[in-house]
Amino acid sequence: MDEHIQINADNTEAIQSAVKSAIAKGLETIGLVAEGYAKGDTPVDTGRLRNSITHIVSGNDAYIGTNVEYAPYVEFNEDLSHPNGGKAHFLRDAAANHASEYAQIMRDALSGS
Repeated sequence: MDEHIQINADNTEAIQSAVKSAIAKGLETIGLVAEGYAKGDTPVDTGRLRNSITHIVSGNDAYIGTNVEYAPYVEFNEDLSHPNGGKAHFLRDAAANHASEYAQIMRDALSGS
């Protein structure tokens, strides 16, 4: 007796949906982590600038930033010396100096970890 079982299933949509969801989760986590690094390096006087730093996820990108009008002065002023700590390039460094950590976050999100 020769029996064959054939199963035809197309899970393409489910897989695409799962991947998109994992990417969104990874980007949200990356945004939160980068936001934390930026806030940790922000010079603080009143706390307005630090408290204004946030992140958004748009498409396949995560962004950190602030809408405080003097933020560019603080971000790019390398001569800035603040008595309460912090440093220039707090946004740039939060994004650029942790690339391997962000890559691992995305790998974990895509693997379901």
